[in-house]
Amino acid sequence: MFTKNVILLGVFASTSLINAASASTEITGNIESKCVITTDATGVYGNPTTDVLSTLPTDGGVSPLIRFDILEGAAYKGVVSYPMQFTTSPVLNDVVNWTGAAELVEMSSAEMSAFETSKVQYENVTEFDLTIAGSAWFKVTSNAKYGYGKSFPGGTYSATIETECIAK
Repeated sequence: MFTKNVILLGVFASTSLINAASASTEITGNIESKCVITTDATGVYGNPTTDVLSTLPTDGGVSPLIRFDILEGAAYKGVVSYPMQFTTSPVLNDVVNWTGAAELVEMSSAEMSAFETSKVQYENVTEFDLTIAGSAWFKVTSNAKYGYGKSFPGGTYSATIETECIAK
């Protein structure tokens, strides 16, 4: 009987030692995007009429210029969204109607012209399939028209363009 107890005690002790010897080891890693977005020119709203703000040069504005540096072709989709609201403005008591566009205007390789011809547009978003490595510059326009026959109140207005590189 004593021998059986010693054997059982030995089995329990060895089971405890096995559990005590296990461990978990974490593995971590950092991934840097192979697509970099830089603002080369900030936008400025012109005010050609009292009810319009526009980044078009013909309206006294400056269209923002966004550069995508693509280090690995066919790995990313570029997404550019023109504004649909002001981030800063005086109090507005009527509707603002937004329009805009994003277009490829300069590229480091002529093959990148495919970005423009195959772009997909919906709502205020333009998607570009970044299939070629290199640098591509996109001009973004933004136009805001206030109410019906109303003038924008005096003050500072700003809006934000959203840009993203999305891994495929």
